[in-house]
Amino acid sequence: METIGYEDVVRMICAAAAKIRENETLLSALDSAAGDGDHGTTVCKVMEAAVAATRERGGSVAELLNKVGWEMMCVDGGATPPLLGSFFIGMAEGASGPDRLDLARAFQGGVTAMREHTQAQIGDKTMMDALLPAVAACCGDSPVSALRAAAEAAMRGAEATKTMVAKWGRARHLGDRTLGRADPGATSVALMFEGFAEAIHERKTHHG
Repeated sequence: METIGYEDVVRMICAAAAKIRENETLLSALDSAAGDGDHGTTVCKVMEAAVAATRERGGSVAELLNKVGWEMMCVDGGATPPLLGSFFIGMAEGASGPDRLDLARAFQGGVTAMREHTQAQIGDKTMMDALLPAVAACCGDSPVSALRAAAEAAMRGAEATKTMVAKWGRARHLGDRTLGRADPGATSVALMFEGFAEAIHERKTHHG
């Protein structure tokens, strides 16, 4: 698969943050059904930390992703900061040279790093319901097609959580009361991948 460059990674992070910011109210409303109702606020802070980490240019793609991940992990807010932070730190494994990133390898590295924090699988009603299908679907002739496939798989995964009963976190104690609403973590991951895909699609549109 064609790799993407340093500035592409920055664009992806900024677009993902913007997408999540637009949906902060929705994410908190989803969380209020089974949690504290603060997921939208927390994930916005996490993504704002990621964007802030991209502002100081320089270094390699791997260094950028490590810096982004550690800044995300430093945000206070339950499980979301360490999970998403470790994903970005793990993505650094996909660096192929100082200025290139192999997307499929990067996302696989992200999942491997997250496994230090969670063993949740598809069907447990967590962000992994969107993330694992996205990573599995990230293949194609170009970053545009790979990210579009990943984003679509993530959205389908998040949508499927509406029919699930939570098996992880505080929500697991609520049993059937968690039915009927999408998991906020899975929804935020789907939005993140949608932002990734849009950023690279727009790059291709603008640069031929």
